[in-house]
Amino acid sequence: MRILVLNWQDYANPQAGGAELHLREVFRRIVARGHNVDLLCCAWPNAPARVTLDGIDVHRVGTRHTYPFVAKRYYDENLARNDYDVVLEDLNKVPLYTPGWKTRKLVVLVHHLFGATVFREASIPVAAAVWLSERPVGNVYRGVPFEAVSVSTADDLVARGIPRNTIRVIYNGVDSVGLTPDPDERSGAPLFVYLGRLKKYKRVDFVIRAFAGLNVPEAGLEIAGTGDYRARLERLVKSLGLSERVKFLGFISEDAKLHLLRRGWASILASPKEGWGISNLEAAACGTPVIAANSPGIRESVIDGETGFLVPQNDPQAMTAAMRGLVQSPNLVNVLGVAARRFAERFSWDRTANETLAHLEEVVAQ
Repeated sequence: MRILVLNWQDYANPQAGGAELHLREVFRRIVARGHNVDLLCCAWPNAPARVTLDGIDVHRVGTRHTYPFVAKRYYDENLARNDYDVVLEDLNKVPLYTPGWKTRKLVVLVHHLFGATVFREASIPVAAAVWLSERPVGNVYRGVPFEAVSVSTADDLVARGIPRNTIRVIYNGVDSVGLTPDPDERSGAPLFVYLGRLKKYKRVDFVIRAFAGLNVPEAGLEIAGTGDYRARLERLVKSLGLSERVKFLGFISEDAKLHLLRRGWASILASPKEGWGISNLEAAACGTPVIAANSPGIRESVIDGETGFLVPQNDPQAMTAAMRGLVQSPNLVNVLGVAARRFAERFSWDRTANETLAHLEEVVAQ
């Protein structure tokens, strides 16, 4: 098949996240199976307009902010002649409204839609624009085959008017070969970790306040990731008198991520909404429990009481209590960690790629 993927960013983009990890792991495998994959995404300063990544022919156009306005013109002028068997839109941030692009076949992939949570992150005018852009999804995309990375996302699409029988749930995978447990690396003192973007909507401030409530002098919190919210988080840490016990690691390599997750007593995630929670599965693959908000998407990547703990979204005291439970019963870290590893082994990128390819082939054959 000849496949075109539309995604705001490619995985070489400095702002790449979970959606781009999914893009890489799935479509490099599809390329390896003999299919042709092109990617149309946004550019960033000094990025080449064309590049090949893992066999994927990448076309970069516009910027992070102008991409939805220039993508269709670039497609019409440069890519439509390729007569792709199927086009896959990763519906992320602002929809591209691809049903109007007149493609041969179309599939829409959704990690999660922002909904009202966008108002936690962006200014009111920007948040309102994103919120309004999502409102017509149910009408514009009705009848288009969908892929959702979780049941929570599928339920959100149904609530917006997308028929449930047009949605295929295909879970994300995890690299359980590269990410493995090593109990000997576990920190001797209680250590909690956060791995992800430092954005306002991720509620890392909630994690910091929950850690502050623990009030265990020997405990530490290490925060890995980059984002425009870091300066405010650093000020919060200073105001709480935690500068000696909370470390900001910035961007870390894959090897450093492995060792961070192995050292942690628990990985913490407080987002009000995620598509799935890939970082939860990465921690689980390393044999590390997860303490997370009981939020859409996230609740599917943690088995409460077995691989970690789910706590109410807006209850920092409950998150603190979950941390304290591990501090008071250190053996529980290993018990939960063993179960977490078993859980992670149920998910692989090979399976995700196989199911994605099978779905695309079904759509093309119809």
